[in-house]
Amino acid sequence: MRDAVVVEAVRTPIGKGKPNGALAHVHPVELLAHTLRTLVERSGVDPELIDDVIGGTVDQVGEQAMNTTRYAALSAGLPESVPATTVDRQCGSSQQAVHFAAQGVLSGAYDIAVACGVESMSRVPMWSNVPEGKDPFGPGIAARYPEGLVPQGISAELIAAKWSVTREQMDAFAVSSHRRAAAAWDAGLFDAEVAPLEGVTRDECVRPGTSTEVLAGLRPAYHDPGFAERFPQIEWNVTAGNASPVNDGASAVLVMAGETAARLGLRPLARLHSFAVTGSDPLLMLTGVVPATEKVLRRAGLSLDDIDLFEVNEAFSSVVLAWQQETGADLDKVNVHGGAIALGHPLGASGTRLTTTLVHAMRERGARYALQTMCEAGGLANAMILERI
Repeated sequence: MRDAVVVEAVRTPIGKGKPNGALAHVHPVELLAHTLRTLVERSGVDPELIDDVIGGTVDQVGEQAMNTTRYAALSAGLPESVPATTVDRQCGSSQQAVHFAAQGVLSGAYDIAVACGVESMSRVPMWSNVPEGKDPFGPGIAARYPEGLVPQGISAELIAAKWSVTREQMDAFAVSSHRRAAAAWDAGLFDAEVAPLEGVTRDECVRPGTSTEVLAGLRPAYHDPGFAERFPQIEWNVTAGNASPVNDGASAVLVMAGETAARLGLRPLARLHSFAVTGSDPLLMLTGVVPATEKVLRRAGLSLDDIDLFEVNEAFSSVVLAWQQETGADLDKVNVHGGAIALGHPLGASGTRLTTTLVHAMRERGARYALQTMCEAGGLANAMILERI
């Protein structure tokens, strides 16, 4: 029976997604090309053998339009014969790329595939693909949800209210993310996964000196009088400090059949064990990680206690803390090298960034099983389980 394994995983340092960010001068095609080029170089794989390159990008417009992944592959020097496509499952776009790559390998359609992603939020800000005054949802959605959907920040507030997650808990979680990320950098734990780019060697948003006292002074990020009237239960505790920032970055993982890795003399970092995707309430939108976790564990025939490490994307502190309440997971096993609140969340790149960090952490800690899950706009979530071999 065929299996699918990760043999290499790399990412750029993550820059602030602002005009003065460390990577703002780099075109998004070149961000992604850098990771693809490094992936091939570090693995030693003949790029002629790659069957497909599947990339995630959320705002596919402007400099991230026209199938960004294809042009990144060409810029990276991959042969013209290697195809590429760009997918959008919102924040989980490049995790979906991993699912597609692995499923292609498992089915026999591919022997070798690359899953990757990129987002340059400094050059292509969020919602750039929706022109002002245009409705991306249409009349059917308006009829089904007559009171209207809400932005992600409001969903994060609704989650905090529903699960009674306090401001103090969210700020403390954010501080922990920064401290873990700083400790991982200081210990050299990111060295194997990060590919420095044009003098940028470290993630730009990590703040090792932050504290709950500092974060307590930040104002609510999403307060809105209209939503306050509609949702009186919201206490307005989500801030820029306990949510992920906007960022620039790219990441990529090399997926192939186990037998192909053996034939090429490559040592896998992990086996891609099980996969799940799910939909959830698009109003709460970010809670899909709970049923996705349950679904992937069931498909894998594993329990939560079997999982040694978790990567749960830190879009907002409230999301991870609500997920923890529902699953009972041990937070000491979650995002052990810090998460998106500290490292950053370059939307389309985040899925393979989590995978990259996770497979290296698995090796460093001797973990057997790890679980990755991400919340996504529209009420979606991806989950997958990896196994060290």
